[in-house]
Amino acid sequence: MATWRVAVSGECVASGSCLGIAPAWFARRADGQSYPTSVLIEENAAVLDAAACCPVEAIRLSDAETGEPVELA
Repeated sequence: MATWRVAVSGECVASGSCLGIAPAWFARRADGQSYPTSVLIEENAAVLDAAACCPVEAIRLSDAETGEPVELA
């Protein structure tokens, strides 16, 4: 199982879709923007879905070892 690095860019528009799809893995700052609850995670289908559903593609997933982007479904 791969380890991923999770990041949310400043492009986040606070839609909250990631919180609805993967509430254990994302939280909301006071300004409404999301952030990952853990920067490094084991491969996770809910986080992959959250990244794929982000309306502005603000969630970035990459392989923690290689830095290669994780292909979104």
